[in-house]
Amino acid sequence: MSQLSPRRIYLLAAISLAALILFTLLMAPTGDRIRRGSTYSRSPSGYGAWYAFMQERGTPVQRWQKPIDVLVYPDGQDAKAYQFARPQTPITLVQIAPDVKPPYPNSPDEAWIKTGNVLVLLGVKTRVTDAPFTTDLDSASGKVRIETSRRSNADQITPPLKDSFGAIVWQKTLGKGRLIYASTPYLAANAYQDFRANYEFLAKLVTEPGHPVWIDEYLHGYADPVTATKDGKVVRQEEPDLLAYLMKTPLSLVVIQTAIILLVLIWGQNRRLGPFETLATPAVDNSEAYIQAMAGVLHKAGCSEFVLDVVGKAEQLAIQKALGLGNSPLPLDELAIAWEQQTGRSPEELQSVLRSAARQRRMSESDLLRWVDTVQTVRRHLPGT
Repeated sequence: MSQLSPRRIYLLAAISLAALILFTLLMAPTGDRIRRGSTYSRSPSGYGAWYAFMQERGTPVQRWQKPIDVLVYPDGQDAKAYQFARPQTPITLVQIAPDVKPPYPNSPDEAWIKTGNVLVLLGVKTRVTDAPFTTDLDSASGKVRIETSRRSNADQITPPLKDSFGAIVWQKTLGKGRLIYASTPYLAANAYQDFRANYEFLAKLVTEPGHPVWIDEYLHGYADPVTATKDGKVVRQEEPDLLAYLMKTPLSLVVIQTAIILLVLIWGQNRRLGPFETLATPAVDNSEAYIQAMAGVLHKAGCSEFVLDVVGKAEQLAIQKALGLGNSPLPLDELAIAWEQQTGRSPEELQSVLRSAARQRRMSESDLLRWVDTVQTVRRHLPGT
């Protein structure tokens, strides 16, 4: 086996690197979807601007970044291990989950709501209706911009926001609490900063029950380190470091990347890339190059009359030869009679072509193209074609 040259080594390394980058881009999970609706996000689908709006409004929103069981069962078995402050009074919990179907992830059960809490779910996936995608609806806060065709059949209650196609925001009472739904997850997203009524509407919706407002950021991948007890001792769970993250990486990704590298190396050792081959320079047709250059000059100068004169005379001689009338120019009437006798077509068809060329008047580009099309039609009906 021959030793690889430095050039081939660099080429193989570049191919391997490109393959790994492409594979990583195709296989790596994206975090954009889970971040939609987060108050930490500044993207159009985030709620960072609404969070700042609530702070300035004097009704700040608190962020919940722990498992929902810790909030729902502060004294139960599911949360006994955790030792930190939790909201004990009834609260309003806002969860923004685009295109979510029941059952909702990380959502509390109805027993928690019945104790007096309020759960607001933005982004409930409902039926698609014939409603226009973009609608401006009247509300107590002003014109609210809605961009979805999804509606709910909430006929048994009076929804806070609806149109003739159904409810966009609706609610129901559970015990002492309340469950509020919205068919759009982007009711007050960053993209609607120019629609202040959207922000006011959502603010009124979550503050009207009179409870502290919390927004679930654990749903978007944000988690606070928690303190848990183990054998009666308090142990703090720190954020995982890089080594711990790599240890949790799926081995399949590493195996596939290694296999790609091995295949590229095997291919490089057993398949010659070969030396550089100099491509032959195509021969230049001087006549064609001259014609192309002349055509460009005439087109730029707009000399259509010159083109009509030269091409018209050449076409007349070609027609005479095809009709068997020799190379000497004949009167147009004699040529038209021979054309009619041999082709059975109208003599005016041929006369219009050749007379237009004989006039040598300037034509527009569209008229010149139509004349060329007519010449091609005459050619198709000549004997022997």
